[in-house]
This record gives sequence, C-alpha cells and structure tokens, in this order.
Amino acid sequence: MPVNHSNPLDDPSVNPFEIAATAAADIARLSGVDKHDIALTLGSGWGKAADIIGETVATIPATEVTGFSKPALEGHVGTLRSIRTPDGKNVLVIGARTHYYEDHGVRRVVHSVRTAAATGAKIMVLTNGAGGIRETWKPGQPVLISDHINLTADSPLEGATFVDLTDLYSKRLRDIARTIDPTLDEGVYTQFRGPHYETPAEVQMAKIIGGHIVGMSTALEAIAAREAGMEILGFSLITNLAAGIQQTPLSHAEVIEAGQHAEPVITKLLARVIEAL
Repeated sequence: MPVNHSNPLDDPSVNPFEIAATAAADIARLSGVDKHDIALTLGSGWGKAADIIGETVATIPATEVTGFSKPALEGHVGTLRSIRTPDGKNVLVIGARTHYYEDHGVRRVVHSVRTAAATGAKIMVLTNGAGGIRETWKPGQPVLISDHINLTADSPLEGATFVDLTDLYSKRLRDIARTIDPTLDEGVYTQFRGPHYETPAEVQMAKIIGGHIVGMSTALEAIAAREAGMEILGFSLITNLAAGIQQTPLSHAEVIEAGQHAEPVITKLLARVIEAL
C-alpha cells in the first residue's frame, strides 16, 4: 500500500525541483504574475518591509501553494506576497520560512528558495534575526552577511552535486547595499541546528573558527539559491549579543522585541536596497 505523504516533499522518490515548478505555477495562477525578478525571505524583525517595497498585487496563504506549510515560529507571517515596485520589478516576498529545527527535512527548508528560482527570480535576499558575537554590535543593528559556516551537518544538495560557494554572498549586491547605507558592517553567519540557543562555549567555538553572527536559518537556503543560479544578498538583524557575550539569559521574546524596536529603520533600509537592485 502506498505511503500517504502530507507534503509532497516528504516523499523521497519525488523530484524537489518538479515540486518547486508546481509551486511557482500556483503562485503565477493565484497572483496573476507570470514572472518575478527578485525574491525576499523575511526573517524575525524584517516582516514590515513588505509593506513599503511597492504595491501589493496579491497576498497568498502559504498553505495554498504546493509544498509550503504554515510557519511554526512567531514573527513569520505565513504568506507569500507578490509586490510590484515603483520601477516595475516584481518581488516575491516569502513570509513562510521552514526552519531546519522543525525536523521536516532539508527539502522543505529550501523549498521556498527553489520555488522563488522557478518563478524566474534571479536575486535572492535572505534576512534573519540573529545573535551577534562582536561586542561593538548593538541589538537592533542590521549587518550584511559576507560568508557563512554551516554547522547543521546537512546540505540541500543531493547526490554528486558539486556547487562552488566561493562567492556565495554577492560582493556586488553588498556594495549596492552600502550605497544606501555606507555604515553597514558585515560578518560571517554561523548556522546552528537549534532550536535551543547556543551555549557560551559554542559561541566561543564559532568565534574561533571565524563566525561573527549565530542563528538557526539562512545557510542551507543560500546553498540552494546558489545551486539554482541565483545571486544572493544576506542581512542579519542583530537582535541580541550571543550567549557569553551577553551576560543575561536569552529568550525569543527578546528577539521579537528587538525586531519591533528596529523595524522602522531596517524596513526603510531594505526597501531602498530592493529599489536599487
């Protein structure tokens, strides 16, 4: 008797790129937009940016698109939005991120990115809320991602698929972002598995091996975006200093609060960057 998979990506025999193509067709049908130019994943603290990028053409519940599911995390809105910028670009805004720690498998983690590529998007903007290791950084500060360290011990690439990650986070796009805000700092993002926060010793390990930012998303998505041929821009909102750097306990409420305080500044920054891409 065949196994009943609640999500098609849970069936290891299916081609995840075919599911992404079906999802892209769903988005085109539900939005009336055949092709998108830029895709934007909104992490914790970044959600309101979609409101000022341009005119919303369509808002689609993620559960109406093949392969997507409702986000498990507060701060993620659970919708896909098609937005047209004042200069005529079509932006797919993804507010339905599946995190690795939800234990749905890597295919579902990167499905949104593969779907974005299937809609025609050539640029993938990945944002997150994260802990900062540099003591000079303050909560509410946006920083660019220059590289990453993947500590999930996993990859979205399947089989003998060899993808060069040398310039994974585009210097060209980071330079464009700095034309909007020349004060933007940058650092290396370290993705842990989660959902527990990192221990002080783990944060020191990340620091020793070259990390400046710690979080639970983005790296796997960036790898999938590169595989799909997309150019990638990454932003982290420093919501707190990481464990051991910050001497007080960490909490998700703190992450949400920092995002809310930073919202007016980072949403304007992101909207202006999108306009410049």
